[in-house]
Amino acid sequence: MELAATYPPSMSLLASSLSYAYSNSDLLVQAFLQHLQLVVVPLGIALLVGLPLGFGSSRSQVVSLVVINAFGSLRVIPSLAILFLAIPYFGLGFQSAAIALTILALPPILISTDVAFRSLDPALREAALGMGMTPAQVLRHVEIPLALPVILAGVKTATIEVIASATLAAFIGAGGLGSFITLGFALYDNAILLVGAIPVALLAIGAEILLGALQRALEPPQA
Repeated sequence: MELAATYPPSMSLLASSLSYAYSNSDLLVQAFLQHLQLVVVPLGIALLVGLPLGFGSSRSQVVSLVVINAFGSLRVIPSLAILFLAIPYFGLGFQSAAIALTILALPPILISTDVAFRSLDPALREAALGMGMTPAQVLRHVEIPLALPVILAGVKTATIEVIASATLAAFIGAGGLGSFITLGFALYDNAILLVGAIPVALLAIGAEILLGALQRALEPPQA
C-alpha cells in the first residue's frame, strides 16, 4: 500500500487528516477491511480454542492450574514481541500477525470461561439434576446462560486488545490501519497518523459499547 501526503501544509490537523483520508479513500477502505480481518480471524480461532479449553479446565483443578498459568503467562509478553517471534516460523504477512493476535486473544477468553463456570453455585446443578434434567440439558439451559455474562467480559477484553494490537501488524507487512500510523510516525506527520488512529479508536469504542450492552442484556434478573 503506497501512501503519500496530498494536502496543503497550512490546513488544521483534523482538516488535514480528513483531506488525506478523502484523497486516499480507496486505500483507507482497503486498510480498514484488512484490519477487520486481522481482528475477526484471531478472535474466531481464540473462541474456538478458548471456550472449550476454559470449560474443560473449570471441571478440573489440576487442568485449570496448568492451563491458566500457561496461558496467563502469555499476557506478560508484549504484543510486538509475539509478532516478531512468529516471523522466523511463518514469515512476514497476515499469517504471522493472525497467530500472534490469536495468542494475545486466548488468555482473557480462556480465563473468563474458566471463572464463569467455576463460580457457578453447585446447588443449581444439583437442583436441575434433581428435577430430572440430563447433564447436557443442565449445561445448555442452566450453566451456559448463567456463565455467558462473565464469558462475554473476557471476549470484550480480548476484542479490544486485538483491535488495538492489530495496528502493530503493519510492522510485519500485514497491512491494516496501522499502515497509516507507521507512515505518520515515519514522516513525523500527525495528520496521516490520525487517519489510522481514529478508526482504530472508533472500532474499539464500538466493540466496548456493543459487547457491554450484550453483556448487560444477558445478566440474569436480580431477585
